Amino acid sequence: MKRLIVFSSLLCTALCATAQQFVTTRQQPGAFAITAANMPAIYTDAQDDWLVQKAASLLQQDIELVTGKKPELVHTRTTASKNLIIVGTINGCKALQQLSTQKKVVLNDLKGQWEAFQVQTITDKNSHTLVIAGSDKRGAAYGVFELSRQLGVSPWYWWADAPVQKKTAAYITKGSYHFPSPSVKYRGIFINDEAPAFSGWTREKFGGVNHLVYEKMFELLLRLKGNYLWPAMWGNAFNDDDTLNPIMADKWGIVMGTSHHEPMQRAQQEWKRYGKGEWDYTKNEAGLKQFWTKGIENMGTHESIVTLGMRGDGDMPMTKGTATELLERIVTDQRNIITTVTGKPATQTPQLWALYKEVQDYYDEGMRVPDDVTLLLCDDNWGNIRRLPQPGEPKRAGGYGIYYHFDYVGGPRNYKWLNTNNISRVWEQMHLAYAHGVDQIWIVNVGDLKPMELPISFFLDYAYNTGKWNENNIEQFYTQWAAQQFGPQQAPAIAEVLNTYARYASRRKPELLDASTYSLTVRNEFAQVVQEWTTLRMKAEAINNQLPATDKDAYFQLVLHPVQALENLHQLYYAVAMNKQLAAQKNILANQWAERTKEFYLADSLLSVKYNTEIAGGKWNHMMDQTHIGYRSWQEPRRNTMPALSYVAADSATATNAVFKAQPLYTPPAASTGKAVYTEKDGYVAISATRYTRAVAGNKVQWKTIPNIGKNGDGITTFPVTTSVNLQANSPHLEYEIHTTGKDSVTLRTWFSPTLNIHHSPTGLRFAVSIDDEAPQILGLNKEDNTGAWNAWVANNNIVKQSRHYLAAPGKHVVRYWMLDAGVVLQKLVVETAGRTEGYLPPPDTLSDK
Repeated sequence: MKRLIVFSSLLCTALCATAQQFVTTRQQPGAFAITAANMPAIYTDAQDDWLVQKAASLLQQDIELVTGKKPELVHTRTTASKNLIIVGTINGCKALQQLSTQKKVVLNDLKGQWEAFQVQTITDKNSHTLVIAGSDKRGAAYGVFELSRQLGVSPWYWWADAPVQKKTAAYITKGSYHFPSPSVKYRGIFINDEAPAFSGWTREKFGGVNHLVYEKMFELLLRLKGNYLWPAMWGNAFNDDDTLNPIMADKWGIVMGTSHHEPMQRAQQEWKRYGKGEWDYTKNEAGLKQFWTKGIENMGTHESIVTLGMRGDGDMPMTKGTATELLERIVTDQRNIITTVTGKPATQTPQLWALYKEVQDYYDEGMRVPDDVTLLLCDDNWGNIRRLPQPGEPKRAGGYGIYYHFDYVGGPRNYKWLNTNNISRVWEQMHLAYAHGVDQIWIVNVGDLKPMELPISFFLDYAYNTGKWNENNIEQFYTQWAAQQFGPQQAPAIAEVLNTYARYASRRKPELLDASTYSLTVRNEFAQVVQEWTTLRMKAEAINNQLPATDKDAYFQLVLHPVQALENLHQLYYAVAMNKQLAAQKNILANQWAERTKEFYLADSLLSVKYNTEIAGGKWNHMMDQTHIGYRSWQEPRRNTMPALSYVAADSATATNAVFKAQPLYTPPAASTGKAVYTEKDGYVAISATRYTRAVAGNKVQWKTIPNIGKNGDGITTFPVTTSVNLQANSPHLEYEIHTTGKDSVTLRTWFSPTLNIHHSPTGLRFAVSIDDEAPQILGLNKEDNTGAWNAWVANNNIVKQSRHYLAAPGKHVVRYWMLDAGVVLQKLVVETAGRTEGYLPPPDTLSDK
């Protein structure tokens, strides 16, 4: 709590430094006023872009929501316009050009820029003007929505019913505020895996996935300063289902693309509807060329990024093995189509080649595409980036992008139900990408869009300004986001819940959770985890009880429901585990746990019903239709299924009156007040990686903590993330003082975030460990190249490595962890002196009281 209070006190400072806070409720000299008594008009040039007019009308709506009074929209500046907001692009608004000529506003910094904008107050003798000038139409829209956000309208006011923060008066502080081009050029989301939730919701509320729902999405993207969209594709075809879809996307300034396996601006469903012949270039080249040509013709002048290449029909590999020569020919033919249809060299049409799944094998085998094509690198569908360019590689004209996942359908199991994305981990991976020069495209699979509101906000915010968030302030994002949705008063408490939820939920996807995940006996782990969830639920409910009625729909969607749902699911599987254990002992208490399981199973359904039918008057019906209990394989079950239960007949019970006594919950020792020293307990020494006794850095290397990234807390890594070192006597390393009661061979188990072999090294990313004065053992973190190892890494959300060491005597020892390659995040070290420390989670620290 103390740390979160510090976050709250730093909130304004962080906003002012990185987001340029210019709205205040305090009247100041020269400030531009927006009040019910002194309501400004909103001016646009009638000849300016459609999006400028739309943004201005939304600003009109937003000001009315905040102040209760609706400003007038005008296209003429008169002497009566003494209080005026001018919205426009520098090339489309004559009023801005006149002000520039009069030297009342300087627009030179916006010329030729991508999506930049400027907010400036101008005070004359008898008039006050607020200028929102964009370098282009999206820049102007971003300026409008930045003002709306600071006034108190959340980007999620519609999509999550976030309450508008009412104000009787608002003022724009005198000055000029410059917002440069975004860090990443194209920043967007992919609606995917959208059945049954999103698909059912859109059918009921909009009559299908049409321009009516997409316009809500376009607005959301712009309010979040995004600009790019891969549309829903399960049974949907964006350009074919509703002819207004691409037209409205272009008007809204949203750059459209298609997913990694839908080339040339055509959806998979369009092939099913209109395709002739096989989806096989070796057998149906002419038919596929004709199909793709129509896609580029339909694109016309709409701003787009064309996906190149080809995968098999239905998001499957195209052929067995790596068909490199075939794919190179396909890409060449596709670019010829682009040139022929557009009448321009292919280099003038943005294109990408997605190195998704087996397509990355083609790249690794040496396949290359023209330099102007963006290489869209990918994660492993579980938030771990697979490949990054080597530091120092020549730059590409088309640059690099990342396709990332918050949702996935596939092995080792689907995860679609709830948000389980830890912002700290998302930041760490995307920072790794940006530091390696990946700045052209960032797109993330968000499933149904809801309930991914928080990670979507972070992903797009960080893509817009990568300088805003770092390892030192990443946890402040939760406070800022909570304040944006619910106001500053409850923001620290809500942020604490969201931050804790992120760590707990990312330990294991709920679809992978079952009665065997946590141990009932080792450290009473399962009960400990359930207690943690129950404590968090009680905190979330206590906050809910203090909120006004206007906030509760949004709070349920964004905070309370996911906490209640996952607490209940953990309770359910804990009850199943207890039932199984007691039934095996023929203990009659097994029957009570069976009945409790049924209660939790029912409660799960009731929470979904509440979300679907009660919140916001049923606005989000079907958004919680996703099944999540009863998985038997990677694919989701048709419906939730009650876990199997066992009952003990009274006449066969061997302990009819016995009471099952669980082990007491483990209580971690109090934090050491001096340097960190660890003592053996129950046959092991457990060490938090961030609580070292001594850190040795290098001339170009620093050790830094990434908060909340681990299963039980923080992690540590080296910065910059592009610098590796050779192992030497004084190489960067961490030291941990431990005390053991015996001597002999021990096992050192090191717990890491599941980072992948991003540079395709034969050794994997390397590190080294040693105890006392022995020679360091160099280990590869992720050199294993097999599905079984990867399945365990992503399911467990960590990689655990082990090494053997010898202790010559009992007493004091020094464990050393040596950095070799960057990008490795260490979470925990456990020295096992008496066998394995079983359990899903690493054991709590055995800190000494010295």
